[in-house]
Amino acid sequence: MAEFLLELFSEEIPARMQARAADDLQRLVTEGLLKHGLTVGSARSFVTPRRLTLVIDGLPSATPDVSEERRGPRVGAPAQALDGFLKGAGVTTAQCEQRDTGKGVFYFAVISRKGKPTADVLRDVVEQAMADFPWPKSMRWGSQSVRWVRPLQAIVALFDGKVVPVTFGPVSAGATSRGHRFLAPGAFTVANFSEYAATLASSKVVLDPAERRASIVRQAEQAAVREGLVLRQDEGLLAEVTGLVEWPVVLVGTIDQAFMDVPDEVLITSMRSHQKYFSLLKADGRLANRFLVVSNMEAADGGKEIIAGNERVLRARLSDAKFFWDTDRKHRLDSRLPKLTERLYYAKLGSMADKVERVIALARQIAKVIGADVALAERAAQLAKADLSSEMVGEFPELQGVMGRYYAANDGEPAAVCEAIADHYSPQGPNDRCPTSPVSIAVALADKLDSLVGFFAIDEKPTGSKDPFALRRAALGVIRLILENGLRLPLKPLFSAAYQAFQVPLSLDADRTQGDLLDFFADRLKVHLREKGVRHDLISSVFALGGEDDLVRLLARVDALKDFLASEDGANLVTAYRRAANIVRIEEKKDDRSHSGAVERALLEAPEELALQDALASVQASIEPSLAAENFAAAMTSLALLRRPVDAFFEKVTVNCDAAPVRLNRLRLLSEIGCAMGAIADFSKIEG
Repeated sequence: MAEFLLELFSEEIPARMQARAADDLQRLVTEGLLKHGLTVGSARSFVTPRRLTLVIDGLPSATPDVSEERRGPRVGAPAQALDGFLKGAGVTTAQCEQRDTGKGVFYFAVISRKGKPTADVLRDVVEQAMADFPWPKSMRWGSQSVRWVRPLQAIVALFDGKVVPVTFGPVSAGATSRGHRFLAPGAFTVANFSEYAATLASSKVVLDPAERRASIVRQAEQAAVREGLVLRQDEGLLAEVTGLVEWPVVLVGTIDQAFMDVPDEVLITSMRSHQKYFSLLKADGRLANRFLVVSNMEAADGGKEIIAGNERVLRARLSDAKFFWDTDRKHRLDSRLPKLTERLYYAKLGSMADKVERVIALARQIAKVIGADVALAERAAQLAKADLSSEMVGEFPELQGVMGRYYAANDGEPAAVCEAIADHYSPQGPNDRCPTSPVSIAVALADKLDSLVGFFAIDEKPTGSKDPFALRRAALGVIRLILENGLRLPLKPLFSAAYQAFQVPLSLDADRTQGDLLDFFADRLKVHLREKGVRHDLISSVFALGGEDDLVRLLARVDALKDFLASEDGANLVTAYRRAANIVRIEEKKDDRSHSGAVERALLEAPEELALQDALASVQASIEPSLAAENFAAAMTSLALLRRPVDAFFEKVTVNCDAAPVRLNRLRLLSEIGCAMGAIADFSKIEG
């Protein structure tokens, strides 16, 4: 067994493409080898800004020998058919056997193929993988016809220490790699992966992205401690910077004090977006006037010149941010509202000003229900989108809402209004903070519901993995706002109110839109609760009742159902329910009629029948008030009382007896089991 080492050396690979590229290279090559019958012991891929590396261990020296038997035409068949078979199989008539198959005598050819050298297979597989490589964007360079993410400079391809003659465009494989572009640019010869990795490390290249990431975190945290500050966590930036350097060196710079009156969010966003700097925070969580830059260089002066250069660039960047901040505050936030008429929300749904009017109306209605100040909710909804036409948001769109809060506070708007403007986009994901202030909740719900109802009503729903309008995120936001704040807000009236607010033609009617949205919310709720360990089929069984659109009540039902099914009585009752439901379904299909209807007590012959009907009557009588009081645990407890009567019925009673009236009565009795249990959930949706 031998090792295969592949390095594809190029100009800088964009950081956002690196992790996927390493996975794709490993997948394409290993799948290609498997197709040729080669088993892969282990495969590991690595990526730096300038190289994609793959090492595969445990490869045999050749593919296995193959023996294949092919049946040809019948003996005596036309010569043309025989010639075609012989040519396709690569044999002569003398090399074929004639066998009697019981249906005639046929020609058979046994074709044996010797294994192919693994080096030859590797060459073909790698060249095909490179030709098919799924870069999100790629380029041609010079007069080349091949495409790669950036100009390819060299290929290392070694199998068992020998060069595999891979060729891609003008580049042919060899055994030579290079170190860090500036710190160790010289070439070195490669013999195997162990030597390759060690030489790269001494040539100022950290090959493993996980090691580079850990090095950046370690250096950054040490620098923060030296400064008496705290590193602001930023996983997205960390992932990006890891893909920008081969030899990370973390340095500390200073933010000019003249910019420290600009909001922290602006400074952080500007440093992050433009310069890829990490921010440092004081003990109180405020931004300190220090930043961290991850350099790809070790400097003789300890990085002083690098820091000075970065501070100069940062001053220019923050001068722009300060200019936007000072300019925007010269105008009241509400003076920007007329500009929203010029800003298209979506072609089929009107302007941003139209959306604001709808959100105001919906926020007013929600505020009344949840006890929020209606006037403040209306004002916050009116101003929520006004910062979209500000200079700052034009430069940094990710600060929309955040800047609206600052500008509203600058204008003297009430604190609840300012907070709601900043919060109305939240929560934007499962880990984002969920607003808790009543005014913020009202505006955030209104904004999300307007988007959901609007796009569903024009039949532009998410499909597969595509969700261009982030409607899944919006639905999850609505779910979290309702559940985490314990709001008794049925969804159907909200959908209806949002639908009625639209003044543009909509593709789907209100009922169809509402039905589609309820199904959508059921799916989103499953996703949300799955992370909390709740089974998706329990949610389906409650949603299937129809009419249940109060998420707090629905979740209470699901929790009670989960506890019920975890009990012995609950699990056994569900088994009995399935048996009853199956019998009724089969007999209804056989009789071509429904077997629901009133049970005639006079036709109940066995004591177990009478006991089951009495138990059903008792359970149904006790379940109704429990459900009305939303005491779902009590309803489940009542339901558990059916277990023993049902078990006894199936043990002693024959449903399909000879007497037709008795048989029908017993089928109706079994139907009653489903009716009693169906008041709590649709147990047919429960799996297992």
